[in-house]
Amino acid sequence: LSLLAIILAVVLTLKLHCDVKVNSCKSRCLSGKRTIDATCHCDPACVKEGNCCLDYKEICVEPSQRWTCSIYRCGEDRLPNSLCSCAADCSQKGDCCANYNNVCEGEKSWLEEDCEDIKTPQCPLTQMFVTFHTCFSQALLVQITFLIFSQGLYPETHGIVDNKMYDVIHNASFSLKSDEKFNSFWYLGEPVWITAMKNNLKAGTFFWPGSDVDIQGQFPDFYQKYDMRIPFEKRVKAVFDWLNLPQHKRPDFYTLYMDEPDSSGHRYGPMSSQVIEALIKVDRIISLVMEGLKQRKLHNCVNLILLSDHGMEEASCKKAAYVSTYQKNIDDFIVIQGPAARIRPKQIPEDFFTFNYEGVVKNLSCRAPDQPMKPYLKEHLPKRLHFANSVRIERAHLYMKAQWQAALQPNQIKYCNGGFHGSDNAFRNMQAIFIGYGPGMKYNTTVAPFENIEVYNLICDLLGVQPAPNNGTHGSLNHLLRIPTYQPVYPAEISPASSCSAPTLSPTDQQGCVCSSITPDQVNNHTKTQQNLHKINLTIKRLHLTYGIPRVIQEKADYCVLHQTSYISGYSKDILMPLWVSYSLEPLVRLSFITLENKQPGAYIHSFTISCSSYKNNPTLTYGFLHPPNLSSNGAEYDSLITSNMAPMFPIFKGIWDYFHNVLLVKYSQERNGLNVMTGPIFDKDYNGNYDIMAGKTLSTEAPTPTHFYVILTSCKNASVALQQCDGPLDVLSLILPHRADNLETCHKGNDYSWVEEWTQHHVARVRDIELLTGLSFYHDRLSVTETLQLKTFLPTF
Repeated sequence: LSLLAIILAVVLTLKLHCDVKVNSCKSRCLSGKRTIDATCHCDPACVKEGNCCLDYKEICVEPSQRWTCSIYRCGEDRLPNSLCSCAADCSQKGDCCANYNNVCEGEKSWLEEDCEDIKTPQCPLTQMFVTFHTCFSQALLVQITFLIFSQGLYPETHGIVDNKMYDVIHNASFSLKSDEKFNSFWYLGEPVWITAMKNNLKAGTFFWPGSDVDIQGQFPDFYQKYDMRIPFEKRVKAVFDWLNLPQHKRPDFYTLYMDEPDSSGHRYGPMSSQVIEALIKVDRIISLVMEGLKQRKLHNCVNLILLSDHGMEEASCKKAAYVSTYQKNIDDFIVIQGPAARIRPKQIPEDFFTFNYEGVVKNLSCRAPDQPMKPYLKEHLPKRLHFANSVRIERAHLYMKAQWQAALQPNQIKYCNGGFHGSDNAFRNMQAIFIGYGPGMKYNTTVAPFENIEVYNLICDLLGVQPAPNNGTHGSLNHLLRIPTYQPVYPAEISPASSCSAPTLSPTDQQGCVCSSITPDQVNNHTKTQQNLHKINLTIKRLHLTYGIPRVIQEKADYCVLHQTSYISGYSKDILMPLWVSYSLEPLVRLSFITLENKQPGAYIHSFTISCSSYKNNPTLTYGFLHPPNLSSNGAEYDSLITSNMAPMFPIFKGIWDYFHNVLLVKYSQERNGLNVMTGPIFDKDYNGNYDIMAGKTLSTEAPTPTHFYVILTSCKNASVALQQCDGPLDVLSLILPHRADNLETCHKGNDYSWVEEWTQHHVARVRDIELLTGLSFYHDRLSVTETLQLKTFLPTF
């Protein structure tokens, strides 16, 4: 019996050993030989023969196809064609699959762990910064393109104004599908990787527009020429390979780009199931990144930013407009099709500057009710777009409504199905995302939308380097940072106010101004009142300059501050009109209307005001009051009926201006429980987005004609709190209204101005845009600099 038991034990042991050997491919993928008595095999021939072991695919095939571990792969033998390893020594060799610790070592994955407020970096290595294209800080972005992210510049400044463009100076055409894109003259800005390298940091970019171009004589330390066929996982592996380099070789800054869900969105449309699948894929790749960082104990060390460069709109040829529909003669120009179409003469470079852009725009304007295509000369586009100051931007532009595209003819539209982008970035479907994570970022914080020109400065702050000059406002995203490294300050005033004085209270020369309904005694009494107000009444100052007097950042500007009962103004002796007018309003119920023929010259600036007779002698111009008299009461209306409150206006615009103040301002004062209003002229004839230098240019009593007028409405974000009692966050609506002599943009006729509100919303802007166009700086009192910059860089959407 004992002998029988021994024999049975040996047989069973041998059987169990044989079963394990036959039923698994573990340690057999590389053997190259078949066991004679095996009932399943682990070589490529077994597939055709149909006798592969059950785990053949998981153990022998998937290592060359998958970037993750499975329970079958844990402890595997190394295969030469594996994408990553699940072998027991992979940690020492630094080639583990991203989820090795989770699947094979039983550790929690990054997603399974609780969200952690990373108050201090937890780094085994030197701290790094990673950007790749809930526990995060997040926001919407309202300005788009990758070069804006990496340079902090608008397209008109960094030079890449479109995927297809023409440079008349070089007589060259740019396209993403041609080698011309590698010519460095197209790239005018400084990418963040160059900024990092200038500060002795190393940069690695696995795809980012411009990273494979010699910019400023440099490439990133590590980069790849763009090839969309490279799998996302391979891109991630390359970044991890860089992370595994010795410290003196390892990059400090990394970028990673994925062309999904953009590719699927273009092909199938933004609402398609394929886009959902693409998002799931991207989410999985991001999970790989985070698991790989956790495996290297870097997940609480690096700062990461996840960005998208634009939104996506559903394409349909039912929402396409064609220039040939509106104009028969289309032989001498082409249309660069799309949602932001441009018109270019065919004969280039010969006709580029002499082509009749004005005639084409006029001929295409106001052709049909509710026309989806609105033609513009680029200098007339909304200032918030910053899309004019480049010779690469053709002068004629077709602004399209949301979801619409334009082309010359029906056979030239690119997207009749699928999806497209490139529309006005104020449209909600065009907005992008920002997600930040890491020890440098605030924890679990959601902030208001911001323009992505601000991201470059943020990245530089996280890297600890000085940013190159850019269009962003440095410090405006400090509220995203745990400990901001850059502390912004208010700009110093360059031109202080001069005095306003007059030799007599009543000027002998009335300059053609008539005030027939007012007696001479009333004029004298009113002038004496003005004189007393000129001695800075603090109560009036606190009322109308709620957030401080605007600082003048222009050089050699000659102006003085005038105080009235209903408003305060900064009157410019250079342009013969106010630089700014400020006043506060309680909720208005109704306005008092006054005969506007009554006006008088300002006593304190009589020698520096425009004459009333100059308007009478100019058939194309009239005048408007920057503080409308109708907003005053109790006899203070006459404070506004003075030449120091006047500005030249085209008659068509004057109707818009009056409607805005008489109707919309009343509405807004009620909705917002009171307002502070700041308004004034803008001069930007060269349409570069910066104020024209006017100091010392006015040699007569004729005032220059503004190109725009601005309006800034400030109120309490909590509308239940009156403006003067508001200690909490503020709300701002800032407008840059084009001052044009024609109605080609508005197409309005008659006295119906019900369209004005929508038109003003179309010309919404940031306060910062107004500052650049006026040489003024606002909000210097009662707010911290950080709060001020957030307010100044906020762009409302409707």
